[in-house]
Amino acid sequence: MEYYGKILCISVNDLTYDDRPVVVDGVADWSHSRVLNGRAPQDLPVETLAPIMSVPNYKQLSARKKINVVRRGGGLGEYALIEVATLPRRFRERVTAKYGEMEQNVLRDWFERHYRVDAEARSWFTRFRFADGSPLPPDKINEYTVNASVLQAVVAVMADTNIMRKAMQGTTINWGEMTGVISYFQAEFGHTLPLSPHRFRERVTTFQKQGYESLISKKFKNQSARKVNYGIERLILSLDSRPERPYNTTVAEMYNMFVRGELTVADPETGEWYDPANYTDKNGDPLVLSEATIANYLNTAKNKALRSKLHDTQWDFNNRYRPYHVRRNGVYALSKISLDDRDLPRPMSNGQRVKAYYAYDVVSGCVVGRAYSRLKTTDLFLDCMRDMFQTLDRNGWYMPAELEVEHHLVQNFADGLMKAGVVFPLIRWCNPGNSREKRAEHLNRAKKYGVEKRMQVGIGRWYASLEANRPKVEKVYDELNNTYKEATYTFEQLVADDLAAIETFNHQLHPNQKMYPGMSRWDVLASRQNPDLKPWDKPYLYRYIGNCTTTTIKQNMFCTVQYQQFRLPSPRDIEKLEPRNNKVEAYWLADAEGNIAEVYLWQGERYIATCKLLERYNEATAEQTQADRDAYTEQSKYVSQFDKMMREEKITKVAVIERDQREAVQRAALAAVAVPKVVEQPDDDDDYSDYLDVSQVARAAVASI
Repeated sequence: MEYYGKILCISVNDLTYDDRPVVVDGVADWSHSRVLNGRAPQDLPVETLAPIMSVPNYKQLSARKKINVVRRGGGLGEYALIEVATLPRRFRERVTAKYGEMEQNVLRDWFERHYRVDAEARSWFTRFRFADGSPLPPDKINEYTVNASVLQAVVAVMADTNIMRKAMQGTTINWGEMTGVISYFQAEFGHTLPLSPHRFRERVTTFQKQGYESLISKKFKNQSARKVNYGIERLILSLDSRPERPYNTTVAEMYNMFVRGELTVADPETGEWYDPANYTDKNGDPLVLSEATIANYLNTAKNKALRSKLHDTQWDFNNRYRPYHVRRNGVYALSKISLDDRDLPRPMSNGQRVKAYYAYDVVSGCVVGRAYSRLKTTDLFLDCMRDMFQTLDRNGWYMPAELEVEHHLVQNFADGLMKAGVVFPLIRWCNPGNSREKRAEHLNRAKKYGVEKRMQVGIGRWYASLEANRPKVEKVYDELNNTYKEATYTFEQLVADDLAAIETFNHQLHPNQKMYPGMSRWDVLASRQNPDLKPWDKPYLYRYIGNCTTTTIKQNMFCTVQYQQFRLPSPRDIEKLEPRNNKVEAYWLADAEGNIAEVYLWQGERYIATCKLLERYNEATAEQTQADRDAYTEQSKYVSQFDKMMREEKITKVAVIERDQREAVQRAALAAVAVPKVVEQPDDDDDYSDYLDVSQVARAAVASI
């Protein structure tokens, strides 16, 4: 049965369905019979299993309008519905006998579809502890969890006004019907709730007010009045918050002294004193707790995290208790570069360690940039960036899509180089102290305990849990009592060893051989790059990471940087200079051999030009090589272009005439004047063949010797 709007209806199938068994060869076949009211068809009388009416009877009553068919059958999924109230009395009695009361059916159907085991209740009862520290027995945990789950379903159905309207016909809650439905499910769910309507109603009301606590029997161990409540638990945690980080036994001692009035506890922020009268049992006696109970509550999962947040460092708290994101690696190289600094593990003679800064490609794992220094400064970061872009430039690779950095050392560049969209498309700032987040941390460890462990002596930490990772360190017992004997190295030795380790690390087989079979880390970096990468703008990039030299444009042609001359690409570039200011900033980076191929000139916020090295040529013609002749030609072209610009834009002369002279000219009589014929000469501005015919000059020079 079901409701159609506000009308209680029964389907034509339920009216005419025959649940009686079919007898085949003297054996009853119950396969087509249904379970009715939770009872097997074998347990019901044959009269109940029989159809309420036959199909012809239904058609006759329908045709004579003796019953109200509120919905006609037909169409996909549609079936006829008949109003129960219009059925003749004898048929209504059969409906009740076969299908039961409609109100209980509605509630029963709702409970069948919405009953869920309350996982929160199970967790609460599992963590519950009595005053002596003992937990609830497992069978009681299951019993109370089922009871809480049933009560949660009852509270939910009471809040469902639509179901209550159908079940109670718009009146107040009928606790008799509600209890009848709950008793129906007692065998299925196994709850131990009272079946008396009055007691069941009281249990629901108490549960709504007190929650899970109300389900624990007051007779259980006769200890329920002494259990730890929320206020006591918070007091225990507050006592544990002392800066000396007391032991659990000390916390128990302080708590019991407080509830007995032997110790005063106050809130340092508000100055409020805690009242021991709030921590008594029902008889007014101090609620004394055992050391085991105190220890149990201090060491629940949540309380351990809360205590760590208060006592431990942020790094320890993050790595022990704080949840973290679970990620998967990318597919293409240069999609993400992760940067991080580290101290090389072996010391120098002064006890200090070399500071290193690495740039890792996350997908391949290759070190694409590295820098070393005795001090951890911003120059260390910039040197690493320079080395990374030298690697990219040397191999003809494009701009990485994303950089992952931390605030330390890099925060000074947040508004320039490290601002997303300025140089790099994407920038990810890692949270301070969260080493899990930064991929470079993982790669540092792989490099340290991989190639470094195999190639170098003394790799590890003295407090490492694995004995093989603890280097040999001997203590010297002198007057300082803080001297240790260990091998030391020079700065140059440590850097050379690390460069060798990087070379080996980059050319090892990639760890993910399933995805990159037979390929090394460098192979993945070189051949599996992100196809969406874009070229990088050197003039703009080098302004942030390049070396800067203030220089002057001389002779409208070249500037001097690092004792070398670099030529403007065109004479017209001098138009970009400010008036009366030929000073510019030249940004540059040397290659691995220390050579500077080109410099990028800026004047303030204005980009001027990219200048290549001005090649000198041998002035002795007889000694000139092809390179000398090419250099001579390039310089001649520049001079010719400058001369052409001077001719094309030469200044037009004007005559200055005084006012009285102008009036005299205007009064003079006009007469014809013969204009001499001008013979036009061919325009040879672009003809610098004389400069280019070096061979003719060479032959003449040789002949004159």
